Amino acid sequence: MTQTTSGHDEHGTAAPATALSTRHDPRFDAVVRAAVEQGLLGEGGEVAGFVDTEGVRGSVAALHDAFSGAPGVLHTFAAKACSLIPVLRLLADCGMGCEVASPGELRLALDAGFAASRIVLDSPAKTREELRSALALGVSVNADSLDELRRIDALRAPDSASVVGLRINPQVGGGAIGAMSTATDTSKFGVALCDPGAREAIVRAFRERPWLTRLHAHVGSQGCPLELIAAGVSRTYELAEEINAALGVRQVTGLDIGGGLSVNFTDGTVRPTYADYVAALTAAVPGLLSGRYALITEFGRSLLAKNGFIGARVEYVKDAGGRRIALTHAGAQTATRTVFVPDTWPLRIGAFGPDGAPKNGPALVQDIAGPCCFAGDVVAFGRELPELAGDDVVVLYDTGAYYFSTPWAYNSLPRPAVYGFRAGQDGAVTFTTVRDAQSLDAIAAESGLAHADALVGADASPRPDAPGVRDG
Repeated sequence: MTQTTSGHDEHGTAAPATALSTRHDPRFDAVVRAAVEQGLLGEGGEVAGFVDTEGVRGSVAALHDAFSGAPGVLHTFAAKACSLIPVLRLLADCGMGCEVASPGELRLALDAGFAASRIVLDSPAKTREELRSALALGVSVNADSLDELRRIDALRAPDSASVVGLRINPQVGGGAIGAMSTATDTSKFGVALCDPGAREAIVRAFRERPWLTRLHAHVGSQGCPLELIAAGVSRTYELAEEINAALGVRQVTGLDIGGGLSVNFTDGTVRPTYADYVAALTAAVPGLLSGRYALITEFGRSLLAKNGFIGARVEYVKDAGGRRIALTHAGAQTATRTVFVPDTWPLRIGAFGPDGAPKNGPALVQDIAGPCCFAGDVVAFGRELPELAGDDVVVLYDTGAYYFSTPWAYNSLPRPAVYGFRAGQDGAVTFTTVRDAQSLDAIAAESGLAHADALVGADASPRPDAPGVRDG
């Protein structure tokens, strides 16, 4: 049975937590030891994220190799998956473009060095200012609705270099994780293709806008099997052919087919692969890779997840109700999805001693809990691990995407430091700082320190420029 989603098999059946690898992943053993020896993990380095730079390069190479038979493909990285400028710059150096979904992500992509022509803006709620800025820069824009197209009509300059597309919802159904499925009948994304009158309205929208040259579809991410993704791409391809036939000209010249390749979180293997993905696309849409349409992809998690991990020091252990609990510094603030939806996003856990060496010994059923001040802050329930003790280190594997890069500010816990690493031929591990640990001063500044007296005394009077306030 092929594992296609974290915690679920291809049929959506939950995988038991005990099926997960819960000892350690040999691929990163030397890195954990080096991080402890160099003081990045341990006292003063209670939690940190780590990125395998050569692993990232290898994943990007695998993506490009899988599509090597197709001309004119722009592979973009979904910035939300790891919104750290040094990581984005590494991806740009590997030949990737960037998909962004907010003004902040667009700024990060530009600062990371992506050319505007290699950036794609996706979002279901773009403001006029976001659109105006993207169109002025020459960033590609995928309109999420017919209403948004009408907004672009008023904002787009005739000489804009931006490629503009329309996102459709192919309505092919959902995968194993509803929240990650974007092609259901009632998804908030795109123009619902199968709704009454939708196809005609889409053809009309293209007819009225000769500069509208791209179609975009994204079926979803984790939990969506290859066959479902391919079905969505097939409907998009068919629609492009229909539009061009109706207009009598090849106006649609590009297809943005999204990303969404699931990651196997149950062990260290990469499955499905990009080659598997391309094979599924080719079977469903034989002409897709012929060069008839320029292709854009938007992968994120599948490029980064297995190329990163979180390390955290065990602060205390305790027993409660016959269960051993290890309290660490990695919880909901950096593993938010896993804490709130543990059955959908289970993680493999590694156990290491205070010296960074893998722990051995008899297995003991233990919970791995985080530092946040609510009872549900547990990243792993009932895992069989060598008995943990204070000052040991636990590792949360497969967290290179969506975990340490986008932490939650609960309890005003500081954002953890992030380090890139590279292992030399001699086995020596070299680290470089990707993001410094957040300081308490930065937390205070972010929490309004500069306006500390704003709500008390004379400073509590309304601002002169506030809405509804007029000069006397």
